[in-house]
Amino acid sequence: MNPVLELTRDLVARASVTPDDAGCQALMAARLEALGFRIESLPFGDVDNLWARLGDAGPVFCFAGHTDVVPPGPLDEWHSLPFVPEEKAGWLYGRGTADMKASLAAMIVACERFLAHTRPQGSIAFLITSDEEGPAQDGTRAVMEHLQARGEAIRYCLVGEPSSAKRLGDTVRVGRRGSLSGDVTVRGIQGHVAYPDIARNPVHDVLPVLAELTRIRWDDGNAHFPPTTFQVSNINSGTGFRNVIPGELDLKFNLRYCTEQSMEGLTARIGELLDKAGLEYSVSWRDAGRPFLTEPGELTEAVSAAIRDVAGIETELSTGGGTSDGRFIAPTGAQVVELGPVNASIHKVNERVLIDDLEPLAAMYERVLSRLMG
Repeated sequence: MNPVLELTRDLVARASVTPDDAGCQALMAARLEALGFRIESLPFGDVDNLWARLGDAGPVFCFAGHTDVVPPGPLDEWHSLPFVPEEKAGWLYGRGTADMKASLAAMIVACERFLAHTRPQGSIAFLITSDEEGPAQDGTRAVMEHLQARGEAIRYCLVGEPSSAKRLGDTVRVGRRGSLSGDVTVRGIQGHVAYPDIARNPVHDVLPVLAELTRIRWDDGNAHFPPTTFQVSNINSGTGFRNVIPGELDLKFNLRYCTEQSMEGLTARIGELLDKAGLEYSVSWRDAGRPFLTEPGELTEAVSAAIRDVAGIETELSTGGGTSDGRFIAPTGAQVVELGPVNASIHKVNERVLIDDLEPLAAMYERVLSRLMG
Protein backbone atom coordinates (compact mmCIF):
# COMPACT_ATOMS: atom_id res chain seq x y z
CA MET A 1 0.00 0.00 0.00
CA ASN A 2 0.98 3.60 -0.56
CA PRO A 3 2.65 4.49 2.81
CA VAL A 4 1.10 7.97 2.90
CA LEU A 5 -2.33 6.50 2.21
CA GLU A 6 -1.83 3.84 4.87
CA LEU A 7 -0.90 6.35 7.58
CA THR A 8 -3.68 8.73 6.53
CA ARG A 9 -6.18 5.90 6.92
CA ASP A 10 -4.83 5.08 10.38
CA LEU A 11 -5.17 8.70 11.49
CA VAL A 12 -8.66 9.20 10.01
CA ALA A 13 -9.87 6.06 11.82
CA ARG A 14 -9.27 7.86 15.13
CA ALA A 15 -12.32 9.99 15.91
CA SER A 16 -10.38 13.02 17.12
CA VAL A 17 -13.18 15.60 17.34
CA THR A 18 -11.69 18.72 18.92
CA PRO A 19 -10.13 18.81 21.47
CA ASP A 20 -9.81 15.01 21.58
CA ASP A 21 -6.61 13.71 20.00
CA ALA A 22 -7.85 10.09 20.14
CA GLY A 23 -4.33 8.65 19.98
CA CYS A 24 -3.21 10.34 16.75
CA GLN A 25 -0.21 12.03 18.35
CA ALA A 26 0.94 8.78 19.96
CA LEU A 27 0.86 7.13 16.53
CA MET A 28 2.94 9.94 15.05
CA ALA A 29 5.31 10.06 18.02
CA ALA A 30 6.12 6.36 17.66
CA ARG A 31 7.17 6.88 14.03
CA LEU A 32 9.24 9.96 14.92
CA GLU A 33 10.89 8.33 17.94
CA ALA A 34 12.07 5.52 15.67
CA LEU A 35 13.88 8.20 13.63
CA GLY A 36 15.67 9.57 16.69
CA PHE A 37 13.35 12.48 17.55
CA ARG A 38 13.09 13.54 21.19
CA ILE A 39 9.41 13.34 22.06
CA GLU A 40 7.66 15.71 24.46
CA SER A 41 4.02 15.63 25.41
CA LEU A 42 2.92 19.16 26.33
CA PRO A 43 -0.64 19.07 27.67
CA PHE A 44 -2.26 22.38 28.49
CA GLY A 45 -5.78 22.34 29.91
CA ASP A 46 -7.72 19.60 28.13
CA VAL A 47 -5.52 19.80 25.04
CA ASP A 48 -2.84 17.33 23.97
CA ASN A 49 0.18 18.79 22.19
CA LEU A 50 3.25 17.10 20.73
CA TRP A 51 6.67 18.68 20.36
CA ALA A 52 9.26 16.47 18.71
CA ARG A 53 12.76 17.58 17.78
CA LEU A 54 15.70 15.95 16.01
CA GLY A 55 18.99 17.75 16.57
CA ASP A 56 20.20 20.58 18.79
CA ALA A 57 21.70 23.03 16.33
CA GLY A 58 19.96 25.74 14.35
CA PRO A 59 18.26 26.55 12.15
CA VAL A 60 15.05 24.78 13.18
CA PHE A 61 12.68 23.62 10.46
CA CYS A 62 9.26 22.80 11.91
CA PHE A 63 6.32 20.89 10.49
CA ALA A 64 3.15 22.16 12.20
CA GLY A 65 -0.39 20.86 12.17
CA HIS A 66 -3.36 19.59 14.11
CA THR A 67 -4.91 16.20 14.79
CA ASP A 68 -8.32 17.51 15.86
CA VAL A 69 -11.21 17.66 13.42
CA VAL A 70 -14.64 19.31 13.36
CA PRO A 71 -17.73 17.19 14.14
CA PRO A 72 -18.94 15.11 11.18
CA GLY A 73 -22.41 16.63 10.95
CA PRO A 74 -25.46 14.63 9.77
CA LEU A 75 -24.34 11.01 9.47
CA ASP A 76 -27.13 10.15 7.02
CA GLU A 77 -25.61 12.55 4.48
CA TRP A 78 -22.25 10.75 4.41
CA HIS A 79 -21.51 8.13 1.78
CA SER A 80 -19.83 6.09 4.49
CA LEU A 81 -19.12 6.42 8.21
CA PRO A 82 -16.94 9.52 8.71
CA PHE A 83 -14.35 7.75 10.86
CA VAL A 84 -14.18 4.61 8.73
CA PRO A 85 -11.93 5.67 5.84
CA GLU A 86 -13.23 4.49 2.51
CA GLU A 87 -11.60 4.52 -0.92
CA LYS A 88 -13.97 5.23 -3.76
CA ALA A 89 -13.36 6.28 -7.38
CA GLY A 90 -9.82 7.51 -6.59
CA TRP A 91 -10.77 9.41 -3.44
CA LEU A 92 -10.24 8.69 0.23
CA TYR A 93 -13.34 9.70 2.21
CA GLY A 94 -13.44 10.48 5.93
CA ARG A 95 -13.54 13.35 8.39
CA GLY A 96 -10.10 14.93 8.53
CA THR A 97 -8.77 13.49 5.27
CA ALA A 98 -8.10 16.94 3.80
CA ASP A 99 -8.05 18.97 7.02
CA MET A 100 -5.45 17.83 7.80
CA LYS A 101 -4.52 14.21 8.39
CA ALA A 102 -3.25 13.59 4.86
CA SER A 103 -0.73 16.39 5.44
CA LEU A 104 0.36 14.89 8.77
CA ALA A 105 0.92 11.53 7.12
CA ALA A 106 2.86 13.13 4.25
CA MET A 107 5.07 14.99 6.75
CA ILE A 108 5.99 11.78 8.57
CA VAL A 109 6.73 9.84 5.38
CA ALA A 110 8.72 12.77 3.94
CA CYS A 111 10.91 12.86 7.07
CA GLU A 112 11.45 9.11 6.97
CA ARG A 113 12.59 9.28 3.36
CA PHE A 114 14.74 12.38 3.83
CA LEU A 115 16.52 11.02 6.91
CA ALA A 116 17.17 7.69 5.21
CA HIS A 117 19.86 9.36 3.08
CA THR A 118 20.60 12.79 4.61
CA ARG A 119 21.87 14.18 7.88
CA PRO A 120 20.06 17.50 8.37
CA GLN A 121 22.05 20.72 8.60
CA GLY A 122 20.18 21.98 11.62
CA SER A 123 17.17 20.59 13.49
CA ILE A 124 13.81 19.23 12.33
CA ALA A 125 10.80 19.58 14.61
CA PHE A 126 7.09 18.77 14.75
CA LEU A 127 4.54 20.93 16.56
CA ILE A 128 1.21 19.11 16.62
CA THR A 129 -1.88 20.19 18.55
CA SER A 130 -5.46 18.99 19.07
CA ASP A 131 -6.87 22.50 19.58
CA GLU A 132 -6.79 24.16 16.15
CA GLU A 133 -10.47 23.64 15.38
CA GLY A 134 -11.54 24.68 18.88
CA PRO A 135 -10.78 27.74 21.02
CA ALA A 136 -7.09 27.54 19.99
CA GLN A 137 -5.92 28.78 23.38
CA ASP A 138 -4.22 25.71 24.86
CA GLY A 139 -2.68 24.40 21.65
CA THR A 140 -0.09 26.03 19.40
CA ARG A 141 -0.41 29.37 21.19
CA ALA A 142 0.48 27.78 24.54
CA VAL A 143 3.26 25.62 23.07
CA MET A 144 4.91 28.62 21.42
CA GLU A 145 4.86 30.53 24.70
CA HIS A 146 6.44 27.49 26.37
CA LEU A 147 9.15 27.17 23.72
CA GLN A 148 9.98 30.87 23.84
CA ALA A 149 10.27 30.76 27.62
CA ARG A 150 13.01 28.15 27.33
CA GLY A 151 14.77 29.81 24.43
CA GLU A 152 13.79 27.59 21.50
CA ALA A 153 13.19 29.40 18.23
CA ILE A 154 11.80 28.24 14.87
CA ARG A 155 13.24 29.71 11.66
CA TYR A 156 11.16 27.87 9.06
CA CYS A 157 7.65 26.51 9.61
CA LEU A 158 5.59 24.55 7.10
CA VAL A 159 1.95 24.22 8.17
CA GLY A 160 -0.03 21.44 6.51
CA GLU A 161 -3.33 23.29 6.16
CA PRO A 162 -5.25 22.47 2.95
CA SER A 163 -4.07 25.46 0.93
CA SER A 164 -4.61 24.22 -2.62
CA ALA A 165 -7.59 25.55 -4.59
CA LYS A 166 -8.14 23.32 -7.64
CA ARG A 167 -5.06 21.14 -7.88
CA LEU A 168 -2.31 20.18 -5.48
CA GLY A 169 0.24 22.95 -5.10
CA ASP A 170 -1.55 25.65 -7.09
CA THR A 171 -1.79 27.87 -3.99
CA VAL A 172 0.21 28.25 -0.80
CA ARG A 173 -0.57 30.61 2.06
CA VAL A 174 2.15 33.06 3.04
CA GLY A 175 0.04 35.07 5.46
CA ARG A 176 -3.38 35.47 6.99
CA ARG A 177 -5.68 38.29 7.92
CA GLY A 178 -6.28 39.12 11.55
CA SER A 179 -9.53 38.06 13.21
CA LEU A 180 -11.27 40.24 15.79
CA SER A 181 -14.64 39.34 17.30
CA GLY A 182 -16.91 41.51 19.40
CA ASP A 183 -19.78 40.54 21.72
CA VAL A 184 -22.03 43.52 22.54
CA THR A 185 -24.92 43.62 24.98
CA VAL A 186 -27.22 46.62 24.50
CA ARG A 187 -29.60 47.35 27.37
CA GLY A 188 -33.03 48.95 27.00
CA ILE A 189 -36.20 49.04 29.08
CA GLN A 190 -38.66 46.18 28.68
CA GLY A 191 -42.31 47.10 28.28
CA HIS A 192 -45.60 46.62 26.46
CA VAL A 193 -45.51 47.33 22.72
CA ALA A 194 -48.56 49.60 23.14
CA TYR A 195 -46.61 51.92 25.47
CA PRO A 196 -43.25 52.58 23.79
CA ASP A 197 -43.06 55.97 25.53
CA ILE A 198 -42.30 54.26 28.86
CA ALA A 199 -39.97 51.62 27.40
CA ARG A 200 -36.76 51.65 25.37
CA ASN A 201 -36.27 49.22 22.52
CA PRO A 202 -32.58 48.15 22.18
CA VAL A 203 -33.30 46.71 18.71
CA HIS A 204 -34.34 50.12 17.43
CA ASP A 205 -31.38 51.76 19.18
CA VAL A 206 -28.78 49.49 17.64
CA LEU A 207 -30.05 49.44 14.04
CA PRO A 208 -28.56 52.83 13.00
CA VAL A 209 -25.17 51.79 14.40
CA LEU A 210 -25.31 48.49 12.52
CA ALA A 211 -26.23 50.27 9.31
CA GLU A 212 -23.22 52.54 9.70
CA LEU A 213 -20.87 49.66 10.53
CA THR A 214 -21.93 47.70 7.46
CA ARG A 215 -21.44 50.74 5.19
CA ILE A 216 -17.92 51.57 6.35
CA ARG A 217 -15.13 50.90 3.87
CA TRP A 218 -12.44 50.18 6.40
CA ASP A 219 -9.58 50.21 3.88
CA ASP A 220 -8.68 49.13 0.36
CA GLY A 221 -6.34 46.35 1.39
CA ASN A 222 -2.83 46.37 -0.03
CA ALA A 223 -0.54 44.43 -2.33
CA HIS A 224 -0.67 41.38 -0.05
CA PHE A 225 -4.12 41.47 1.56
CA PRO A 226 -7.74 42.06 0.52
CA PRO A 227 -9.73 44.83 2.22
CA THR A 228 -10.87 44.51 5.83
CA THR A 229 -14.41 43.15 6.20
CA PHE A 230 -17.09 43.44 8.90
CA GLN A 231 -19.79 40.78 9.32
CA VAL A 232 -22.60 40.36 11.86
CA SER A 233 -22.85 36.70 12.86
CA ASN A 234 -25.59 36.70 15.55
CA ILE A 235 -28.37 38.96 16.87
CA ASN A 236 -30.58 37.82 19.70
CA SER A 237 -33.29 39.75 21.53
CA GLY A 238 -36.81 39.47 22.88
CA THR A 239 -38.91 37.11 24.98
CA GLY A 240 -40.62 35.39 22.07
CA PHE A 241 -43.86 37.30 22.63
CA ARG A 242 -45.06 39.78 20.01
CA ASN A 243 -46.42 42.22 22.56
CA VAL A 244 -43.25 42.70 24.60
CA ILE A 245 -40.56 45.29 23.88
CA PRO A 246 -37.27 43.54 24.72
CA GLY A 247 -35.09 44.82 27.50
CA GLU A 248 -31.79 43.60 26.08
CA LEU A 249 -30.08 42.72 22.81
CA ASP A 250 -27.00 40.55 22.24
CA LEU A 251 -24.94 41.14 19.12
CA LYS A 252 -21.93 39.20 17.81
CA PHE A 253 -19.73 40.33 14.93
CA ASN A 254 -16.34 39.66 13.39
CA LEU A 255 -13.76 41.67 11.47
CA ARG A 256 -11.21 40.01 9.20
CA TYR A 257 -8.59 42.71 8.91
CA CYS A 258 -5.45 43.33 6.94
CA THR A 259 -2.18 44.98 7.89
CA GLU A 260 -3.68 48.40 7.15
CA GLN A 261 -5.52 48.09 10.47
CA SER A 262 -4.66 47.32 14.08
CA MET A 263 -6.80 45.63 16.70
CA GLU A 264 -6.49 48.70 18.91
CA GLY A 265 -7.61 51.02 16.12
CA LEU A 266 -10.63 48.89 15.23
CA THR A 267 -11.86 48.51 18.81
CA ALA A 268 -11.47 52.26 19.37
CA ARG A 269 -13.43 53.19 16.24
CA ILE A 270 -16.30 50.82 17.00
CA GLY A 271 -16.39 52.02 20.59
CA GLU A 272 -16.70 55.60 19.36
CA LEU A 273 -19.68 54.70 17.17
CA LEU A 274 -21.44 52.90 20.03
CA ASP A 275 -20.83 55.87 22.34
CA LYS A 276 -21.99 58.36 19.72
CA ALA A 277 -25.32 56.51 19.44
CA GLY A 278 -25.93 57.00 23.15
CA LEU A 279 -26.34 53.30 23.82
CA GLU A 280 -26.20 51.73 27.23
CA TYR A 281 -23.95 48.80 26.41
CA SER A 282 -21.07 46.53 27.37
CA VAL A 283 -18.64 44.93 24.94
CA SER A 284 -16.07 42.15 25.13
CA TRP A 285 -13.42 41.53 22.49
CA ARG A 286 -11.74 38.34 21.33
CA ASP A 287 -8.42 38.61 19.55
CA ALA A 288 -8.21 35.38 17.54
CA GLY A 289 -4.93 36.36 15.88
CA ARG A 290 -3.16 39.31 14.33
CA PRO A 291 -2.38 39.47 10.60
CA PHE A 292 0.96 38.09 9.49
CA LEU A 293 2.94 37.91 6.25
CA THR A 294 5.98 35.90 5.22
CA GLU A 295 7.85 37.96 2.66
CA PRO A 296 9.54 36.21 -0.29
CA GLY A 297 12.68 34.49 0.94
CA GLU A 298 14.30 31.14 1.63
CA LEU A 299 11.15 29.29 2.66
CA THR A 300 8.85 30.61 -0.05
CA GLU A 301 11.53 29.91 -2.66
CA ALA A 302 12.04 26.35 -1.38
CA VAL A 303 8.30 25.63 -1.37
CA SER A 304 7.76 27.14 -4.82
CA ALA A 305 10.67 25.15 -6.24
CA ALA A 306 9.42 21.91 -4.65
CA ILE A 307 5.98 22.39 -6.21
CA ARG A 308 7.57 23.19 -9.57
CA ASP A 309 9.73 20.04 -9.39
CA VAL A 310 6.91 17.69 -8.38
CA ALA A 311 3.81 19.14 -10.05
CA GLY A 312 5.36 21.17 -12.87
CA ILE A 313 3.37 24.30 -12.02
CA GLU A 314 4.03 27.77 -10.65
CA THR A 315 2.26 28.28 -7.35
CA GLU A 316 0.34 31.36 -6.24
CA LEU A 317 1.47 32.97 -2.97
CA SER A 318 -1.76 33.93 -1.23
CA THR A 319 -3.01 35.44 2.03
CA GLY A 320 -6.66 34.44 1.51
CA GLY A 321 -8.83 32.18 3.58
CA GLY A 322 -9.55 32.09 7.28
CA THR A 323 -7.12 31.73 10.15
CA SER A 324 -4.59 29.04 10.99
CA ASP A 325 -2.14 28.30 13.77
CA GLY A 326 0.50 30.05 11.70
CA ARG A 327 -0.77 33.21 13.42
CA PHE A 328 0.84 32.04 16.68
CA ILE A 329 4.16 31.03 15.09
CA ALA A 330 4.91 33.93 12.73
CA PRO A 331 5.04 36.63 15.46
CA THR A 332 8.12 34.92 16.94
CA GLY A 333 10.07 35.77 13.80
CA ALA A 334 9.60 32.48 11.97
CA GLN A 335 9.02 32.27 8.23
CA VAL A 336 5.65 30.49 7.86
CA VAL A 337 4.11 28.91 4.77
CA GLU A 338 1.03 26.69 4.47
CA LEU A 339 0.98 23.91 1.90
CA GLY A 340 -1.54 21.10 1.80
CA PRO A 341 -4.26 19.33 -0.21
CA VAL A 342 -7.16 20.82 -2.12
CA ASN A 343 -9.56 22.46 0.32
CA ALA A 344 -12.86 22.05 -1.57
CA SER A 345 -14.41 19.54 0.87
CA ILE A 346 -13.07 20.66 4.25
CA HIS A 347 -15.62 20.91 7.09
CA LYS A 348 -18.27 19.41 4.76
CA VAL A 349 -19.98 16.04 4.78
CA ASN A 350 -18.12 13.54 2.61
CA GLU A 351 -14.79 15.26 3.18
CA ARG A 352 -12.23 13.66 0.90
CA VAL A 353 -8.72 13.81 -0.53
CA LEU A 354 -7.51 12.63 -3.92
CA ILE A 355 -5.43 9.50 -3.38
CA ASP A 356 -3.14 10.38 -6.29
CA ASP A 357 -2.19 13.60 -4.44
CA LEU A 358 -0.82 11.85 -1.34
CA GLU A 359 2.56 10.70 -2.67
CA PRO A 360 3.20 14.01 -4.52
CA LEU A 361 2.46 15.93 -1.31
CA ALA A 362 5.04 13.87 0.58
CA ALA A 363 7.49 14.44 -2.27
CA MET A 364 6.96 18.21 -2.05
CA TYR A 365 7.62 18.15 1.69
CA GLU A 366 10.75 16.04 1.21
CA ARG A 367 12.12 18.42 -1.43
CA VAL A 368 11.52 21.40 0.86
CA LEU A 369 13.56 19.61 3.52
CA SER A 370 16.31 18.85 1.03
CA ARG A 371 16.58 22.48 -0.11
CA LEU A 372 16.62 24.00 3.38
CA MET A 373 18.19 21.28 5.56
CA GLY A 374 20.08 19.01 3.16
